[in-house]
Amino acid sequence: MKIENIKAVGVVGAGTMGHGIAQTCSQAGYLVYLIDVNKEVLQKAMKAIKKGPFGLVRLVEKGRLESDQIDEVLERIKATTNYDEFSNEVDIVIEAIPEKPELKKRIFNLLDEKCPEKTVFASNTSGIMITELAESVNRKEKFVGMHWFNPAPVMPLIEVIRGFVTSEETFELIIQISKKLGKIPIEVKDGPGFYTTRFIAAYLFEAIRLFEEGIARLAGIDEMTKLAFRHPMGPFELMDLIGLDTMLHLGEYIFEITREPRYHPPLTLRKLVLSGYLGDPRFKPGSKGGWHDYFEHAKP
Repeated sequence: MKIENIKAVGVVGAGTMGHGIAQTCSQAGYLVYLIDVNKEVLQKAMKAIKKGPFGLVRLVEKGRLESDQIDEVLERIKATTNYDEFSNEVDIVIEAIPEKPELKKRIFNLLDEKCPEKTVFASNTSGIMITELAESVNRKEKFVGMHWFNPAPVMPLIEVIRGFVTSEETFELIIQISKKLGKIPIEVKDGPGFYTTRFIAAYLFEAIRLFEEGIARLAGIDEMTKLAFRHPMGPFELMDLIGLDTMLHLGEYIFEITREPRYHPPLTLRKLVLSGYLGDPRFKPGSKGGWHDYFEHAKP
């Protein structure tokens, strides 16, 4: 399939990453089918696309979008709970659901049945091996990794991952569409965590261990990281944005395959997730809060 033949994109999952991807694709002129099993999540997603912190209204305020384009972008996004919507028009499906391998495999197996043979499948997984996920479908050569970064409408990088049998045509298509979306695609080979997640997990987990050892307080670690290394966010602020449950699942997955101790999730992270502290509630609906909320406000 050639880039000029791409007219419609399906996005599976209407959470923070999913609706950001849908917004970006619609802004680029694509018809978008945004699917989720939860109608309430879809309603919140459409509201966030229009008025969220990285939404269309905000882009108008910053001079990056004309006000009369808001309705055009929204009209190109069809929110649905019905996978039958993908059966005719969708040329590419981008999956953006929680980092649970078996859940992703079930969804891709369903998509394999519903979507036409031409449809390319791209997973936005942060670290689950593309070759493993591709085992759930028949079109393994049309399966590729397309790892976006949060917030999707703003962050420029897309990590493009070749599965073991991803075709050159599929890989190049994702490279080209990433560029059309205004992103910078960079190729990586398949492996647990790819490059970015392997790197960030080791860094974030080490920050937790230093905190657990009493080397410095949370706020101090965040502030030192920003001042010393010019990072825009400290490690605990970043984890609250990514999602503590996401970091836990990814750490468990990478450690299971590599057996490298640096990827074993620290105990404090696990305790927070078990207690309902999943990160910033703005990005993790239902969360009690994140690192700073617990240790500065809610600690007994």
